[in-house]
Amino acid sequence: MFRIITLEREYGCGCARIAKQLAERLHWKLWDHLLTEEIAKQANVDCGTVEQREEKIDSTFYRLAKVFWRGSYEHGMPMAEPQTFDADCMVRMMENITGRIAQEGNAVVVGRGAPYFLRERSDTFRVFLYAPRSEKVRRLIGNGTPQVEAEDLVDNVDRERMIFIKHYFNADCPTR
Repeated sequence: MFRIITLEREYGCGCARIAKQLAERLHWKLWDHLLTEEIAKQANVDCGTVEQREEKIDSTFYRLAKVFWRGSYEHGMPMAEPQTFDADCMVRMMENITGRIAQEGNAVVVGRGAPYFLRERSDTFRVFLYAPRSEKVRRLIGNGTPQVEAEDLVDNVDRERMIFIKHYFNADCPTR
């Protein structure tokens, strides 16, 4: 019996509305924006900071600087190191939160790595949502996004998600 539904999606396909309706019909908890809020609370940052980093890897420059910093003489000295909120930190938090969600069950979880964290569970039903490019652009324009920006978002957000999934889960995104 399924206790968890994970939704992967293409940007602009209408997943948020579908996930909300699904959770309401099943009387299950919806983990979409709630997931962003939970990560922000645990990281002690605002939701906007989390949203900027969701399903994206850190820049190459940042990752190189992090490697050098970890190997530097100064970093080897004993001193308090503040917890940096970066993609690695967020993925660790997401894994912990997803584990909690799985224990509770009766949850609809949208993206953010959840389908990959829960991929071995037999009580998880996995769904991939997509739409034609023209429909995704139309939806975004209908929500007030200018056409050029809508086209740019449709073209780039999914590419960033694919890179994120490959980097953290060594997996390929679902395809149509």
